[in-house]
Amino acid sequence: MSALLELNDIRRSYPSGDGDVEVLKGITLRVEAGEMVAIVGSSGSGKSTLMNIIGCLDKPTSGSYRVAGVDVAQLNSDELARLRREHFGFIFQRYHLLSHLNASQNVEVPAVYAGIPLAERHKRAQALLARLGLDARTGYRPSQLSGGQQQRVSIARALMNGGEVILADEPTGALDTHSGEEVMSTLKDLCARGHTVIIVTHDPDVAAQAGRIIEIRDGELISNPPPQGNGAQSTLETPAQKGASWRQLVSGFREALTMAWLAMAANKMRTLLTMLGIIIGIASVASIVIVGDAAQQMVLQDIRSIGTNTIDVYPGKDFGDDDPSTQQALKNDDLTAIASQPWVHSATPSVSKNLRLRYGNRDAAASVNGVSGQYFNVYGMDFSQGGPFNEEQLQSRAQVAVIDENTRRQLFPDKLNVVGEVVLVGNMPATIIGVAKDKQSMFGSSKVLRVWLPWSTVAGRISGQSWLNTITVRVKDGYESAEAEKQLTRLLELRHGKRDFFTYNMDELLKTAERTTRTLQLFLTLVAVISLLVGGIGVMNIMLVSVTERTREIGIRMAVGARASDVLQQFLIEAVLVCLVGGAIGVMLSLLIAFALQLVLTGWSIGFSPLALLTAFICSTLTGVLFGWLPARSASRLNPIDALARE
Repeated sequence: MSALLELNDIRRSYPSGDGDVEVLKGITLRVEAGEMVAIVGSSGSGKSTLMNIIGCLDKPTSGSYRVAGVDVAQLNSDELARLRREHFGFIFQRYHLLSHLNASQNVEVPAVYAGIPLAERHKRAQALLARLGLDARTGYRPSQLSGGQQQRVSIARALMNGGEVILADEPTGALDTHSGEEVMSTLKDLCARGHTVIIVTHDPDVAAQAGRIIEIRDGELISNPPPQGNGAQSTLETPAQKGASWRQLVSGFREALTMAWLAMAANKMRTLLTMLGIIIGIASVASIVIVGDAAQQMVLQDIRSIGTNTIDVYPGKDFGDDDPSTQQALKNDDLTAIASQPWVHSATPSVSKNLRLRYGNRDAAASVNGVSGQYFNVYGMDFSQGGPFNEEQLQSRAQVAVIDENTRRQLFPDKLNVVGEVVLVGNMPATIIGVAKDKQSMFGSSKVLRVWLPWSTVAGRISGQSWLNTITVRVKDGYESAEAEKQLTRLLELRHGKRDFFTYNMDELLKTAERTTRTLQLFLTLVAVISLLVGGIGVMNIMLVSVTERTREIGIRMAVGARASDVLQQFLIEAVLVCLVGGAIGVMLSLLIAFALQLVLTGWSIGFSPLALLTAFICSTLTGVLFGWLPARSASRLNPIDALARE
């Protein structure tokens, strides 16, 4: 029958300069289940290295090591972690408790990585602490416990998952005599209950309490009595790579999340400084999305107010064409033909002329436009007084006029209601029937005085011209303006026999503005992303420092059974959590910025869109993952032995 632990010709050497230093020189050792063994030797004799190999924290350079017949050399890192977690329990000289956890939480750590449910592991931890006389200290942190109490917490942690083999490294080295006697009494009691106890010590009095004393000197065994076990057969299963259950995944994630939050809370100032870059970056990104969207809507609204879904027809080949043969290309018959098309909502002519306006002793230059009554609907114009002219006035060439607010202020500074007043437009008297409101625009409000008359009045009574300066066509809803423009061009080409006109589609202006505002928003977003990247680099630097500061904690977790993936998950979640909290603060800051802008820019419609929230969330998460990966990977690759030795 094979022994519980079998070491055969174990050698361990470490690089030193140009050569290697051999610490263990062919150790052959058998330990039976139920034994209490003391390994003694002076400092530097190799006893701690031997214990690390027995506990699967370290691997031998050569030789074979079997645990209940299983060759440890054939196990991968996750299987070794499972072996430590389920069959070994470690008791360290310096206790190695996690300072930010209380006694019960420290005891529960091995069970977390074993996937034991929270309620079950909490109940077991309480029972173990009560069994060791610490039932009144379960909520105390290590700094609130004496040395002996901390060592008993360490023993309870070693027993959490069963602790078939208890490895105690100088368990009384940092204790007073009384506390040391209590710890040794506990270890002997565990041995009597069937646990295999291996004590590494240089104290002969401690060693004398073991049933078997093995002495090591300069890496060689100089005394190795035969095993004195009770012959019990170990129930150790061959470790196998198993897929983690959903319960273990959830438990591991919750534990990693809890540890991340506790680490953040323990270093508030460092955490806040780490978040500062993320806060600024996320606030910039979210603010640009919010304000950029508001600015885009403002621009597009202004363009729509000019008249969307409209097509303007001008005489000539393009703007600036003053060829007399084309200036009279558009006729009234063209207007009638266009208006009869099924895709036309309305067609509005325009006859323009610059004239003088006079009222009493006041005189001013103005732009006079002859239009139809539909003109004001097409361009979305409202009236502060009166209204537009009707079809009857249009047909009868009525001498009526609509003026804008600029004209009202210029000619009637002392009058509020000007409907019914008569002004001279050129040399023709016209009665004011309406006042159009000012249109506030991001492009600025025109300061030109504008007057609108029926186009038939301007053509017949003022200019005497029989042609039109422009025709504005409003396309019916549901028709594509690009297709309508093609049909309009085809119609006029057939009528004129040539192309002596050109068109301007307002929808093209709208699309151009959309592209322009999108480009500007993208540019500003890239600028904000740069600040987010700077914040992410800050997170990575702080996390790398955190890994260095918490190296011993990582070693403890690995010793009690944490896999490399568990350590990676914890530090990655911590980085993501820092970024998400920073992102949440950044979003709130961007909201404050938006509200402040709303007070200053009263005409803007600034709202918090789901896109901004989604963008901030994605940016925060990606920043945490991208810049947290390297520190997390660095933590997961630490050697447990080196990590435990770090102070």
